[in-house]
Amino acid sequence: MINYNSAVGPFSHSKNSSVRIMYTVIATLMPAVVFGIYQFGLHSAWVVLCCCVVAVLVEFGCLKLMGRDPKACVDGSALLTALLLAMSLPPNAPLWLVSIGAVFAIVVGKQLYGGLGQNLFNPAMLARVMLLICFPVEMTRWVDPSPIDFSGNQIRLPTEWLTVDGVTSATSLSEATESLYIQDLFLGMQAGSLGETSAFLLLLGGGILIKKGIIDWVIPVMFLLGIAVPAFISSWIEPDTFLTASTHIFSGAALLGAFYIATDLVTSPTSLKGQAVYGVGCGLLVWLIRSFGSYPEGVAFAILIMNAASPLIDHYLRPSLFGSGELQKSSAKSASNSTSSK
Repeated sequence: MINYNSAVGPFSHSKNSSVRIMYTVIATLMPAVVFGIYQFGLHSAWVVLCCCVVAVLVEFGCLKLMGRDPKACVDGSALLTALLLAMSLPPNAPLWLVSIGAVFAIVVGKQLYGGLGQNLFNPAMLARVMLLICFPVEMTRWVDPSPIDFSGNQIRLPTEWLTVDGVTSATSLSEATESLYIQDLFLGMQAGSLGETSAFLLLLGGGILIKKGIIDWVIPVMFLLGIAVPAFISSWIEPDTFLTASTHIFSGAALLGAFYIATDLVTSPTSLKGQAVYGVGCGLLVWLIRSFGSYPEGVAFAILIMNAASPLIDHYLRPSLFGSGELQKSSAKSASNSTSSK
């Protein structure tokens, strides 16, 4: 277990508990999840269900083995981790792959560090990176959306909607030379992971979290600026080589990462200055990996790298503490100057 003091009291308290926060975040994610199932078919629903069930059961078993209250498996943390992992997987991912990812996220990403609140890395992203490295073929099989047809006062289910197979397609991030329609990216009419395609629904959910005070605006805004500024400059200089800022932001897992993953209360800095540096670092790394790396998507890698840097950021950028040595020295110096002047 890692021991470091990122901040010291006194603290103000709200009515939010960790359980309430977890289920609030889950609730704001559900529209994007349901839309992903609508877009990609019935198998994607099995991906979500399998991931959630396996994660909760593994959490239950880990708590039992460690002699802790097994009821904590339904506190929402395992469910949220599973949901974020499922949203980052291909909609046609085989269930054995989903199960391996869920087990790895809970056991290695969370419980080996000591459980809730102790993990250094985001468990869902740790599991996604592991799957991508170990099973690159299965993790890069994308399919085109095949939504249900409601036209003509009839409901028509596409053949692909009821099967695992679909029309394979490249993601928008790998189509660097093709013109992409912002409307399609914004509404989710693109190939990609199960729950990251609808920019509109992710923005809506993220806005609700900021409005409710679950997350602060600093990390999401600085994250997106960290991507947008270098993307705008590079695409302006060499438009045939680099993707535009809008393509970077509205495609891939940029919005999911900015609002739901980088803002993880456990793995992100506590001070506002630290959060700003952390957010910019995440966004800049995403742009660098997408533009010059071997992977078209870099959100998971970028967040894990900045997770590792989070304690260091907090150490150097945390605010002065009430009653700290610096303030005491300053007060003593002021008192000494006042006495000598008299």
